[in-house]
Amino acid sequence: MAAKLAPCSESTLTDRYQTTIPDPVRKALGLNKRDKIRYTIGSDGQVIISRADPTENDPILGQFLNFIAQDIQNNPQHIKALSSDLVSRVQSLVSDVDLDLDAPLLD
Repeated sequence: MAAKLAPCSESTLTDRYQTTIPDPVRKALGLNKRDKIRYTIGSDGQVIISRADPTENDPILGQFLNFIAQDIQNNPQHIKALSSDLVSRVQSLVSDVDLDLDAPLLD
């Protein structure tokens, strides 16, 4: 027996291919701001949207971190403390930066 389908929801793509997940879909998936979404594409072209498991690891990030860990192990002589001048310079460059992660992207 096929699963009963709920009423449809729609959203519109912006010029930057962004969209807002409709409220009924957010509620059904239990999504909150900054949650990740998984898109599964079937062989028939049907797309299933689901909430991504937040405990999943990013394979690319994992490979990069493993590379860094191996490099540190193989070349500990390359590890150096940041100078206080560099730390001060970086802090001065970002001190006036105001970042709102929830703001829409500008064109």
